[in-house]
Parts: sequence; structure tokens; C-alpha cells
Amino acid sequence: MIVAILAALSGALAVAAGAFGAHGAHGEAAEWLKTGGHYQLIHAVAALVAVRMEARGPAWLFVVGGALFAGTLYLMAIGAPRWFGAITPIGGALLIGGWLWLAWRLRG
Repeated sequence: MIVAILAALSGALAVAAGAFGAHGAHGEAAEWLKTGGHYQLIHAVAALVAVRMEARGPAWLFVVGGALFAGTLYLMAIGAPRWFGAITPIGGALLIGGWLWLAWRLRG
């Protein structure tokens, strides 16, 4: 399934970004990379769990939200304009939506 593949790739990117933030970047860029990597990795795993639970909607929100949230931080870390930070909360809202949707599915 495509969302599971994207979640696995998201996890790989998160580890790479976090490692670069810890060892290759400095200052604010390092913090953005570490934060993005942290959130992206958590939500890559959450997406894989959601797929396993057959909760594809929440899985998609975790993957897309993680890409927007972390991606904008990564772009700013490599020199993109700071206004990209205005997009970051959209990714965060999608991540929150994924958790709420998953909770709704689990209400049982």
C-alpha cells in the first residue's frame, strides 16, 4: 500500500534530517532539523500502526501532516525564506487531526 511505503520513506528521511541536525548543522537550523526529524519519525511510526489497524485516513494525515510540518522546517534549515514557517502549523493541524480521527475510530 502506498501510504505504508510513504511512511517508511518518511521515517528514513526523519532519521537523516535528525542526524544532520545533530552533527552537521548549527544554531537555529540544527534545532529545526532536530524538531522536524523528531515529529516526522513519530508520525511515520504512527502511520504504519494506523495502516496495520486499517485506519487509512489517519495514516494519510500522519504522512501528509508530517511532510508539511517537518518539510517546512527542513526547507528553512537549508535557507528557504522564514515565511515557510507559516505553513508549518498546517502540518501540525493535520497531525492533530490524524490523532483525533484515530481516537474516533477506536471509540468502539
